[in-house]
Amino acid sequence: MDSIKRIKVWLGTLSYRSGIIAVIACVVFYVISFTQMLLPISVAAKGALWVIFFGLAKTAQYSAIIILGKAGIESLRKRSFLRNCLKNRDNLS
Repeated sequence: MDSIKRIKVWLGTLSYRSGIIAVIACVVFYVISFTQMLLPISVAAKGALWVIFFGLAKTAQYSAIIILGKAGIESLRKRSFLRNCLKNRDNLS
């Protein structure tokens, strides 16, 4: 249990930029985990690849949450909300 706490503390000391990179990695791993189903390989290999990439996606997701923290996630939401509002306003004009 002590090692888990040390990992959380270490992840919490990483920068905002590292959190953004973890979010991007999360999205990439999610995309790979589902698009690999289109490959012409056996069902067992598809299942194994899905487990690996989906696990990596979840690991990156939870790491990003720990790195960014509550303030970082709120900052991301505000940025995306403002961008959407500005895009919608420009499209209406």
